[in-house]
Amino acid sequence: MSPDSPEAAREEAVPAFSLSLVMFLACAAIIGISVIVLDVDAHIPLIAATTLCALVGRGVLKRSWAELEEGIVNGIRIALIPIVILMLVGLLVSSWIASGTVPTLIHLGMQGISPRFFLVASFMICSLVAVATGSSWTTAGTVGLALMGIGGALGLPAPMTAGAIVSGAYFGDKMSPLSDTTNLAPAVAGGELFDHIRAMCWTTLPAWLLAGAVYTVMGLHYHGDLTTLTQVAEMSRVLSGHFVLGAFTLLPPVFILFAAARKYPAIPSLVVGILIACGLAMAVQGVTLKALIGVLHYGFESHTGDKAVDALLSRGGLDSMMWTISLIVCALSFGGVMERCGFFESLLKTFQRLLRKPSSLIGTTLGSCLAANLFLGDQFLGIIVPGRTFRPAFERAGLAPRMLSRTLEDAGTLTAPLIPWTSGGAYMFGILGVSAFSYAPYALFNWMTPLIAYGMTLFGIGVFWRRPEGGITRDRPETPLQAAQNAAR
Repeated sequence: MSPDSPEAAREEAVPAFSLSLVMFLACAAIIGISVIVLDVDAHIPLIAATTLCALVGRGVLKRSWAELEEGIVNGIRIALIPIVILMLVGLLVSSWIASGTVPTLIHLGMQGISPRFFLVASFMICSLVAVATGSSWTTAGTVGLALMGIGGALGLPAPMTAGAIVSGAYFGDKMSPLSDTTNLAPAVAGGELFDHIRAMCWTTLPAWLLAGAVYTVMGLHYHGDLTTLTQVAEMSRVLSGHFVLGAFTLLPPVFILFAAARKYPAIPSLVVGILIACGLAMAVQGVTLKALIGVLHYGFESHTGDKAVDALLSRGGLDSMMWTISLIVCALSFGGVMERCGFFESLLKTFQRLLRKPSSLIGTTLGSCLAANLFLGDQFLGIIVPGRTFRPAFERAGLAPRMLSRTLEDAGTLTAPLIPWTSGGAYMFGILGVSAFSYAPYALFNWMTPLIAYGMTLFGIGVFWRRPEGGITRDRPETPLQAAQNAAR
């Protein structure tokens, strides 16, 4: 390799492993101590970590401010469409409450779901909707929002309900061919979409079945203080007394689900869903235009006199998403500076050189996806950066591309909503009203899948190899040395 080649320049641009490790630990300490020990929001710790990385990048690595600024801009750019969608979701939530859509969904759910089977039912409902739509965000913002209300009425802790919703929503997001991450992972790994989905079945279906079984047991053994028929009937009475309920109020979610299934663009679909809800709010619920504008901007305020109902329905609005959006901007600014300085790439390349066995390669890739979500703040980066870095190692090991793409989704997609400052974790908090740290222990599917993926690889189950002559096999091919020895015999 010529010293003047672009590859050599790129190698020189990557900082030393020791410096990258120090920066990794320092940023982890800043964010971890602030969020976990001091119990503060992640915004300021992320800004502090970004400042530290920028100072080291400028002073030690001699990066120009233009380079660092470009890293910040590029980091934020990938989230511009999600940020617009978040703003629209704030309008969607408040308009759906004002139109009677959410009260109707809650009212119907309280009539038909048993408290004992509510968790597993929520998990399966969200799984089906997410597979059909290919979107965890759509699922959480529609049926997930209603299920949170039903769970509160039935007396289940909000983190437990949110965990079941997130698990189901991300199962569908992971397995649906309509999902953006399901298409991104094989593209990064150099594989095919349906090969990728078939490979994911090995790790995803056992985790889904196990999570469903645990949710069933949890529901059978959990008895909340508010799960009496009298209290549920009272909430239903309050809802029907303050809102006009009926099948016609379900037009907005029906349209959104139809639009998602038909793969219509997200932003115009959400706008139409909001407009339908606004029409229902004025025509059916009697909301004036001035009041409706206030609801869309500042959120719906419920004044039924029932504390549980008022707490449940007083939410949404454009302003409600500003906390989430600012968190995403802070996290992606941090990730952009980290990536531009090369700290994360340096760590991954060092670990990549140490990998020999498939189990260690899979385990390191799983951990790298989690670390990328922690330090880059976005599940797309949690797939792209480790995928781009470890693809040569998978090729050298003789593993099929679907092994890399499956691993990227097992950790990159599924661990993202478990971290409060990723776009997924921030979105779920904005919709469900429960922080990622609170619902993470109950998002069983999300953390079971990476563990199952590593365990299966450790025992050689569901491992796909490249054939030397082309094609894929689950039997490990001979190495050149083994072939020569066998030929000599």
